[in-house]
Amino acid sequence: MSDLTIRPTAKFIMIRAIFSVLVFLAVEIAWYTQWRGNDKFQFVPIIAPLVLISPALRALRRQFTKTTISGDRLRYETGAFAKSTRTLQLSKLQDVRVDQSVTQRMFGVGNLSIETSGETSRLTLDDVDNPQAMADEILNRSQQHGTPA
Repeated sequence: MSDLTIRPTAKFIMIRAIFSVLVFLAVEIAWYTQWRGNDKFQFVPIIAPLVLISPALRALRRQFTKTTISGDRLRYETGAFAKSTRTLQLSKLQDVRVDQSVTQRMFGVGNLSIETSGETSRLTLDDVDNPQAMADEILNRSQQHGTPA
């Protein structure tokens, strides 16, 4: 069976990016048409691009967050420079839960909570596309490796 890679969705990042660009353009147009001659607003063209930082940081965080199911292991990796990796055995999987807010349901996105036996028993994957299908696939793979889940 091939490896399964799960990443957070890019839908919300795109929405934030579009909103930020619209705010940026509105502020720049307002400065150019209304505030350009006013000394109080001379800083606006320099500060306006700051609204684009939040979507850029979220896109970078998404790029460096990945869950991979390979063989009998689930590996959750996060981080760009300092990397954190958590590896779970599918044979210890006890439960997979899907949680969706109203907004997440509108976009077909949800949070997967994976519970295993052991000390650190819960792993939550935020904003996963098609979460119920992913939960079913994780459960199917765990059952193939002898888990009673």
